[in-house]
Amino acid sequence: MTRPTAKEIGAMADATGVPIAADVAARIAHSIGPAYEGFAPVGGTLPFDLEPASFLLVQAAKASA
Repeated sequence: MTRPTAKEIGAMADATGVPIAADVAARIAHSIGPAYEGFAPVGGTLPFDLEPASFLLVQAAKASA
């Protein structure tokens, strides 16, 4: 489990159909980085994976509802 880069965040967002600007991807990468670092000692043992693009998809869905 490694800290995602802004480029990776952007790619994940694009894959979900919710493209984001580069500065938004950078802010997301910066804000979730500590979570990845905190989970690093138990990485690979948890039954879930951190994936920030899902948050954007849900947020976009709520905004259009």
